[in-house]
Amino acid sequence: MESTNDGRYRHIAKKIVYYRNLREISQDELADKIAISKSYLSKIEAPNSTKTYSLDVLFAIADGLEVNVIQFFMPIKEKE
Repeated sequence: MESTNDGRYRHIAKKIVYYRNLREISQDELADKIAISKSYLSKIEAPNSTKTYSLDVLFAIADGLEVNVIQFFMPIKEKE
């Protein structure tokens, strides 16, 4: 059963992948940097995942990628 927030989680996942790739950081590197498992990060980033996670994890990911957490909710701009 799909939650009303599943689409939001998928949008955020795409943004996490976008910024991680932009910064040329692997999943292993980011996971180590923010003290979560690569498996957990992989589930968060999976395109069709409905994996939920806490704001603490989202804030840690934003800090690890050195982006403001609000960027995960904004459309991707070409020059970011």
